[in-house]
Amino acid sequence: MDAHARVALWLADETVDEATKAEIRALAPQDLEERFYKELSFGTGGLRGLIGVGSNRLNRYTIRRATQGLAEYLLANEERARERGVVIAYDSRHLSADFAEETALVLNGNGFKTFLFRTLRPTPELSFAVRELNAAAGVVITASHNPPAYNGYKVYDAEGVQVVPRIAGKITEAIEKISSFSQVRRMERQEAEERGLFHWLGEEMDERYLSRLQQLILRPEVIRQMGEKLRIVYTPLHGTGRRPVMELLQRAGFRQVHLVAEQAEPDPDFSTVSTPNPEEPDAFALAMETARKVDAHLVLGTDPDCDRVGVLVRKADGEYVRLNGNQLGALLLDYLLSTRKEQGRLPDRGVMITTVVSSRLGRVIAEHYGVETIETLTGFKYIGEQIGILERQGKTFLFGYEESFGYLAAPFVRDKDGVMSSLLICEMAAWHLQQGRTLDEALQDIYRRYGVYLERLESLTLMGKEGVQQIASRMTAWREDPPGQVCGEPVVEVRDYLRQQRTDRRTGEVGPLDIPKEMPAENVLQFILADGSWFALRPSGTEPKLKIYFSAVGKEMAQTEAKLSRMVDEVMKRVR
Repeated sequence: MDAHARVALWLADETVDEATKAEIRALAPQDLEERFYKELSFGTGGLRGLIGVGSNRLNRYTIRRATQGLAEYLLANEERARERGVVIAYDSRHLSADFAEETALVLNGNGFKTFLFRTLRPTPELSFAVRELNAAAGVVITASHNPPAYNGYKVYDAEGVQVVPRIAGKITEAIEKISSFSQVRRMERQEAEERGLFHWLGEEMDERYLSRLQQLILRPEVIRQMGEKLRIVYTPLHGTGRRPVMELLQRAGFRQVHLVAEQAEPDPDFSTVSTPNPEEPDAFALAMETARKVDAHLVLGTDPDCDRVGVLVRKADGEYVRLNGNQLGALLLDYLLSTRKEQGRLPDRGVMITTVVSSRLGRVIAEHYGVETIETLTGFKYIGEQIGILERQGKTFLFGYEESFGYLAAPFVRDKDGVMSSLLICEMAAWHLQQGRTLDEALQDIYRRYGVYLERLESLTLMGKEGVQQIASRMTAWREDPPGQVCGEPVVEVRDYLRQQRTDRRTGEVGPLDIPKEMPAENVLQFILADGSWFALRPSGTEPKLKIYFSAVGKEMAQTEAKLSRMVDEVMKRVR
C-alpha cells in the first residue's frame, strides 16, 4: 500500500476526528508522502517515531491500532491474559501520559485488566512491576534519549523483557490485520474503572522496587564510612530518574548528593540540552558547573526513561573525564566480580552477558574470574531473554551491559536499569575512594592488568525514505566488497550477522557465528583485524542513522589512541 492509499483510508475512516482529517488535507505533498509512505514498525526499541498525524507517526490512532494488535496477540498466546493484565508506564515526553491512558483504555475495551502508573516512572520499574504482578505484558511510552519531537511504545513480555523480533513480528502481524480504526475496541475510563479493569499503580510498587535494589549493596560498611565523603552530582536530564535515584542513594547512605536544579523537573522539551542523551558530553554542561562548585568526585546523568546512565569522574589533578559505556561497564564488572570473589560469593556457573558491538575487555575480565561470557546482538532485550534461558540451565546471571550505557546486575529486572546502576556506581566509587583511588585511576589499573581497549562510535545520519535506501546500499557495498586491510592491518575475519556466518579471510573457511541460537538474523557487519582490533557497521533500529563502532587494542595508551584514530579516519572515508 502506498502513501496515497493510506491517506484515503484515514480520510474515509469515520473514527478519525475531523480536526485530524483537516490537518491531513492541509499537508504539502512531500510531507504527506513522508508521513504516510509506511506504517511504524518495531525496531530495537519497539515502536518509535515523530509525534504527529500520519501512519508513520506516533499519535492516538497509531497507538490505538498498535494496542489492538497487542491485545489480539496476547489473547492468542498468553494464558489468562485478560485476568493477569498489562502494566503501563510512561516518561516525561510530550503526550506520554495521554498515550499511556489510550493504551490502557484499548486494552480495557478488549477485556484486559490494566495497571497504569499514576505518574511518570522509569522504564526498569515497569519491567520489575510486570514480574511482580505476574502480568501478561507491559507497555512503556517513551522514546528514551531521542529528541523532543519523538515518542515511542515499548512492549514487554511476561518475563519483563522487551519483546524480541520473533514476538514483535507476531504482534506486527496482528496489527497489520487492522485495516480500519473502527476495528479498535476502546472503553471509556469511567466504565473501565466501574468494571474493575482500570487500576492505578503508585508508591506501593515504588517501595517494592527500591527495597529490592537496596539489597544489591555489596559493601554496606564502605558506604557507612564514605557516605559523607563521596561528593556526587546527579542530573535526571528532565526525565523520570529524580525521585527513584535520589531516594535510593539517600537510603543507601550517600549524604553528599547534589541535584542539578535546572534539570530536576520533568520537561518534554528538554530545554536545557540539545538532546537528553547521557552518551553526549554536552548533556552534562550544567552538571559540570555544579560539580566544580561542590568539588564532586562523581557526576551521574540518566536519560529520560532512566534506563541508561552516563558518568564523569574527577581525576587526581582535579579535572573531569567522561567514561564511555564500555569503560564504565569494565569498571563495574571488575568491581562486582572481585568483590564477590573476595566475599566467597562468586558462583561456579556464573555468566556475564554483553553485545557483539561492545568492547572485548569485558570478556577478558570475566575470563580472569572464571565467569562465562555470552555475546548477543545489539539491544538489551536479547540480554534479558538470555537471563531466563540461563536460569533454566541452572546458571547464574551476574552482570549484563552494552556499550550504549546500559547495565544490569540482578535478574529481578530484565532491562537495563539506570536506577540500579547509579547505586552500584556510587558504591564502587566510594570503595575506590576509600582505597585512595579515583575511578579514572581504577580504569588505568584495569588497562595495566588486561591491556588497553579503546572504543569510538561514529554515525552517519540519513533522513527519510531516501535515507533508508542510502543506508541499505552502503551495507550492501561493505558486504559484497569487504576491505582486505585497514591501516595496514589485515582483516582476518568478517562476521555477517545477517547471513549468520563468519568468514576466515586467511583460509576462506566459512562457519557459524558464536552467538546464542535464539538470535535472529540482523543487518550487522563486523571486521576483525589481525591484532584483535575491530570495527562494525549497523543501521540503528531507533534512529535514521548508520552506526559505525570501532575498537582498538594495544599495550600502551598512546599507541592504541593513534591506532584508533587511523582506523576511524580510513573507514569513515569509505562510509561517507
